[in-house]
Amino acid sequence: MSYRIEFRPAARRDLAKLDQFIRRKVVEDIEKLAENPRPHGYEKLEAKEKLYRVYVGPGKNYRAIYQIQDEILLVLVVQRGGPQGDLPPSEVNRAMVEP
Repeated sequence: MSYRIEFRPAARRDLAKLDQFIRRKVVEDIEKLAENPRPHGYEKLEAKEKLYRVYVGPGKNYRAIYQIQDEILLVLVVQRGGPQGDLPPSEVNRAMVEP
């Protein structure tokens, strides 16, 4: 089963801030989620909304927060950050409520 990938406005803004080379690598990794939305290294976040996090991009230095909804994989946020710093809950909540 292949998922259709959609980006929330917050994720689009996050991507637009990235250098073109980095953005291309991040998007390539996110597009791979269409075939396997739970790749090695993904993590299910403790939230009611069934959120997942995976590290993407060059050096896996960026994290993508996403949901799986029927045939849609919805990317909510793309942020720079390693395993040491998790995305604050307020940022995930902001992305969840944006249209």
